[in-house]
Amino acid sequence: MSYTLRGRIESRFAAGLLPLLVAVLLATGLREWWPLVVALLMLGVGVALDVALFHRLLPYQPGWAAVPLGVLELAAVMGLARLAGVQAPLVPALALFAGAWLVAQLCGHALFPRAHLTYGEDGGELGRAGQASIAAILAVVASAGVVAAATAPPTIHLEAGVHRGPLVLDRAQTLVGEPGTIVQGGIVITADGVRVRDLEVVGGQHGIEIRNAEGVVIEDVLVRGAELDGISARQSQVTIRDCAVRALRSPKAQGIDISFALHRPPSRVEGCAVEGGYEGIVAHFAHVRLERNRVTETRLRGITVTEMSMGVVEENTVERALGIGIFCSDYSHCEIAENRVAQTRPDYESGNPTRMGIAIFTYYGAMAALRDNVFDGNASDVVTLMNAEVRHGRPWFGR
Repeated sequence: MSYTLRGRIESRFAAGLLPLLVAVLLATGLREWWPLVVALLMLGVGVALDVALFHRLLPYQPGWAAVPLGVLELAAVMGLARLAGVQAPLVPALALFAGAWLVAQLCGHALFPRAHLTYGEDGGELGRAGQASIAAILAVVASAGVVAAATAPPTIHLEAGVHRGPLVLDRAQTLVGEPGTIVQGGIVITADGVRVRDLEVVGGQHGIEIRNAEGVVIEDVLVRGAELDGISARQSQVTIRDCAVRALRSPKAQGIDISFALHRPPSRVEGCAVEGGYEGIVAHFAHVRLERNRVTETRLRGITVTEMSMGVVEENTVERALGIGIFCSDYSHCEIAENRVAQTRPDYESGNPTRMGIAIFTYYGAMAALRDNVFDGNASDVVTLMNAEVRHGRPWFGR
């Protein structure tokens, strides 16, 4: 079919109205905004591609082209969703896209030609129905914007200076510090949808403690002087970006601990720097993605994925760890790729032969896929024991 540019846009909006309404219902029922955001991304990406690409390159669009064009739109939508940090579960998001794509095909090949008999001759233009569809979608978007503004969690700004803690955040909110803002005594998070950014946390049993919460975001935060963990997340889903943890007070303290959360969506730690501590970043019975972090001078292990965890450990740097650099153990599934592990030091005092400067150690039934890791100055690069499995290349288990 040969579409006019107006026909493409009107057909796109008319076919997108039903999926948008379904997304609104899903967002209302789930009390989460991701279905609406994904639906708007689908519509926006489609219109942008129509204007910038499809109308110029495909003056005549055969029916079979719907599949490759749909794959292109899917890739663009998912890429933008990831860049925007949209917390959308993968399978439901794909199902929403597939449903919207099927609705568009039914509309373009069956419903629109029957409802508007000159649809093909008019190049996909729908006349008043097309204009009404555009107006309806704009009205839905405007209404959603008003509701979002009215129900958005409050943003609390902490002035520069020392604020005595521990601060307890027990409802959805955004806590933002100014340059020089210090919270002394820790932060405790017990509610979904909490964001903390741009501040320093000093002391406390845990610098930042997250319990039984989802959708928590910790960003641009410095934690120092905590007695136990710098950041501790239990039974929670958290995204931690561009943080720093240092000067932990206990010899058994850990930098970042994500535990007992395999029933939660995956947690992410990316772009963080952990100095010292017993373990730098550790996951117990959790689903985690650890990317572009730097861990140095740990006393037990640099990065640990254990106790039946699912973990992607990618593009991290682990330097001067004592005993073990990266550890995958206890029936965990690990993808360990493009990391640099350097100068892992033997722990002679322990007398434990499994702690003699091993860069990557897989142990006790774990399954690990290793790819493109760089080793420099370690006593041993890769060691596997106790029925663990290692494969070099892409993982053979689900990510």
